[in-house]
Amino acid sequence: MQARITVLIPSCNRPTALAVTLTGLCFQQCMDFTVIIADQSDTPVYQDASVRTVIRLLEKKGRPVQQLTNLPQRGLAQQRQFLLDCVASPYCLYLDDDVLLEPFVIENMRRALEEEKIGFVGQALIGLSYSKDYRPQEQAIEFWEGAVEPELVTPKDPSWRRHSLHNAANILHVQEKLQLSPQRQRKYKVAWVGGCVLYAAEKLRAAGGFNFWQELPSEHVGEDVFAQLNVMKRYGGCGLIPSGAYHLEAPTTIPNRQFDIPKERNP
Repeated sequence: MQARITVLIPSCNRPTALAVTLTGLCFQQCMDFTVIIADQSDTPVYQDASVRTVIRLLEKKGRPVQQLTNLPQRGLAQQRQFLLDCVASPYCLYLDDDVLLEPFVIENMRRALEEEKIGFVGQALIGLSYSKDYRPQEQAIEFWEGAVEPELVTPKDPSWRRHSLHNAANILHVQEKLQLSPQRQRKYKVAWVGGCVLYAAEKLRAAGGFNFWQELPSEHVGEDVFAQLNVMKRYGGCGLIPSGAYHLEAPTTIPNRQFDIPKERNP
């Protein structure tokens, strides 16, 4: 039987972080998912003993893992489209290869997406090294009080400033202040969510997916943001708090960040 969710992991030169990310998937409350990894590493990531061990554990738990290679590198947007082209399930979770999830995350995201019938839901990444770095000036949050609706968000709109809520450990501080829990989850308005986003796969495709990769220089950033803006404009999207997604704070694999797609193109 086809799983409801496909977890999509683009990976490049991060075997240790990938092993941690996969370990978080081993202990999810949600059982209804499979995993696809697209590797672009200099040395195949599947040769790493830790990665192999966790893949074996996932498969032992009944969660198949496809181990793909996507070379040559043609940019992150192409990597994400490559993964989307492999999806046959109704939902797909784009999960960066340096994110550790608490057990409730995938199940809560699935439930919220089915409740709202929107394009995506996301959980913002928490940087625990910033847990003592309080930034009240960045912690404004706008909750959805009714149904989540489509929104047009661009870098020129006041709503773009929402992204600051996802800096550092802001989302952690807000959820602690509000005493939220996985059983008391709330949906809020976003500019975008990075690193952990569950999509309705057909809605992502209908909004263009990542097919814009063919029009871009190979070195670019913001491809996930641009795709989300397109989905949100047509179908709506939201963030979920509390978040149980933790950034491993590994060094970026994309040092050239000059071509930022949302600032170069209109969603």
